[in-house]
Amino acid sequence: MESATGRDARGTLPEGLGDALRATAEDIAAVLRGAADTSVPVPRSEWTVGEAAAHLAQANELMADIAAGRERRYGDGTPQSLAAANERGLAEFGERGAGPLAELIVRHTDAYLTACERRSTDSIGTGRGAGDGTGDGTGGGSGGTTGTVATPLGPMSQEVLGSYLLTHMLGHGYDLARALGRPHMIDRTRVDLSLPFLITAMPRVTDAAATARLTASYTIRLWGGARFGVTFTDGAVTVTPRPPARPDCTIHIEPVTFFLMALGRIGPNGAMARGRVFARGRRPWLALRFPGLFKAP
Repeated sequence: MESATGRDARGTLPEGLGDALRATAEDIAAVLRGAADTSVPVPRSEWTVGEAAAHLAQANELMADIAAGRERRYGDGTPQSLAAANERGLAEFGERGAGPLAELIVRHTDAYLTACERRSTDSIGTGRGAGDGTGDGTGGGSGGTTGTVATPLGPMSQEVLGSYLLTHMLGHGYDLARALGRPHMIDRTRVDLSLPFLITAMPRVTDAAATARLTASYTIRLWGGARFGVTFTDGAVTVTPRPPARPDCTIHIEPVTFFLMALGRIGPNGAMARGRVFARGRRPWLALRFPGLFKAP
């Protein structure tokens, strides 16, 4: 079997995801290896470059352990608990050197991909196919490659876990690149591969105060690509792969802009002013409100 650390873990992840994970880890490592000083602050964050990179290394190790079937607890899914878990983790892990952290980010990504490959091999060996899905979500593992695993943001399939890892790396990789004056590594292909996680996570990161009593339907259309629906009914949110038949607001958005807005890295006003977002429908003004309906952890 072809090594998962060099190419996609064939048959265990959606096409292109393994390669995107490995390439993103290498891109982040390249940004870090050029850093002379990791005490530089990260824009719009309380962390330094060294702290953000250390968090990324720890998170990649966490994801690799989850993929390998090791039970790991990390907060209860709320932004407050995840922030507290992040701070505890950083306090217990003293490495802040650019070179060592770059190597750890790549190493733990490789470990994640290797775990995916091994789980696929184990499933074949025990007669469980990719559609078995026997996990119960109570620990870090499951019986098949599509079984449910427990993650910091709740139960997910193994495939969505991979998308989660990519999304997390891209978000913090973007922060590191901005802090160090380097080009970021987010592109249309990687945004497409992040969508399974983003769509899964949306209902879990809704801001209850912002959505209270809201009834509205949205279609989100990424330029030249995916589309999906988000419907609020008296504050309760439903996200579906198929957009609503008659949405109140359709948001047309450039993919990288969508990703950065979803992760709270940019706001809607600047994106609209630069022509990266357009809205239409019966209630187009709802577009400005949409990013504030979610609270990224």
